[in-house]
Amino acid sequence: MEYTRSELMPGVFLSHLQCGKFKTACLSVTLLSQLKRETAAMNALIPAVLRRGTARYGDMEQLAKRLDELYGAAIEPVVRRVGEIHCVGFFASFAESAYLPGGEDLLGPVSALLAELLLAPNTRGGLLLPQYVDSEKEKQLDLIRSRVNNKRSYALQRCLEEMCCCEDYAVSRYGDEASCEAIHYKKLTRRYRELLRSSPVEIFYCGQASARAVTRALRDAFSGMPRGELDWDIGTDLRMNALEEQPRYVEERMAVTQGNLVMGFRLGECMEEPDIPALYVFNAVFGGGPTSKLFLNVREKLSLCYYASSALILRKGLMAVSSGVAFENFAPARDEILAQLEAIRKGEVSDEELDWAKRGVASDLRALLDSPGELEGFWLAQALDGLDYGPAELAGLVEEVTREQVVAVAKSVVCDLVYFLRGEETDKSDGEDEADEEA
Repeated sequence: MEYTRSELMPGVFLSHLQCGKFKTACLSVTLLSQLKRETAAMNALIPAVLRRGTARYGDMEQLAKRLDELYGAAIEPVVRRVGEIHCVGFFASFAESAYLPGGEDLLGPVSALLAELLLAPNTRGGLLLPQYVDSEKEKQLDLIRSRVNNKRSYALQRCLEEMCCCEDYAVSRYGDEASCEAIHYKKLTRRYRELLRSSPVEIFYCGQASARAVTRALRDAFSGMPRGELDWDIGTDLRMNALEEQPRYVEERMAVTQGNLVMGFRLGECMEEPDIPALYVFNAVFGGGPTSKLFLNVREKLSLCYYASSALILRKGLMAVSSGVAFENFAPARDEILAQLEAIRKGEVSDEELDWAKRGVASDLRALLDSPGELEGFWLAQALDGLDYGPAELAGLVEEVTREQVVAVAKSVVCDLVYFLRGEETDKSDGEDEADEEA
């Protein structure tokens, strides 16, 4: 795989990954803006509304027919946040010419349709169609409201919201319910036009076509892209330290039969010059897999929880530990999670644990090479970070990580907030008053 990066036009960048490994190519277009509460819901809604129809293909039925003509090509709206950067746009996949009758090249037609979806939506009087806006708004509201249905992910979101309450990262990629309900088609049209003019744009291609061919096709397709004064003031605020000297404690009660404990950590001073491979390996040793300390000790050996795992939010400098616990096991599970972190700080990491962690992380990174979609997400994040090494190179660096590097990361990590989702009824025998005081 050969990776190159270039600027197609002012503020529009192409990351090109030439690869003959797949039968399908992928092409994504992503608009970048700062994640903000007042605009998040509108930003997230825009690609869904644009996907409803263009000036030429006025509704989804006509769009589907056009995609069928392109041998089943697919174009879907995408909404992400990378750190505190809001990323919205489209992801397209289409068959490589070598696998089509007569070797037909779909790069040009798919690029043109992608550009048409973004730049020439179906409008009336220059405004986005109200019926499309209202329909997609209801779907987004359902999505926002449904987050409570999955208690594990809900607890994680709530922990991060409380932990980053004074930061942009507290905002969901889909915005909040009140902001979404307030969206009007005229207001959304203004935001759409503003986003087109001011947003830096990241385009990613993975496939067999050369960089020259992709550049030519995209310049032809996106020649009408409006470019005004670009908003380069986007980025992520990395806070090294916890908000208070002692971890904050947030409890929420709901009709649940199993407690959901989430502990939010700041990665600390190691984020001043982050050692990415060491951070990945530390997470794998601590709680990132079935060979981790949290899984083998907190879950298996001590049976304090139904599950326990840690996950890095690297571009925000955070780590979250999620655990399902019986209500009465809140304090013991919390204390043992911290005890396992302390064990790493003391260097209590066996050769076997370190080897398992490195193998697991390296394997996961190399697995990205098997999926165009995973590669697209990886390289978008790399582009935003100004990095140019791929998954295979990162996997090689992971395999060189030492115990001392892992210990150094552990010593930098600090607990910021403990969140507990528990049942509505108070069990006086669970010692929760004492647990609250300790937290």
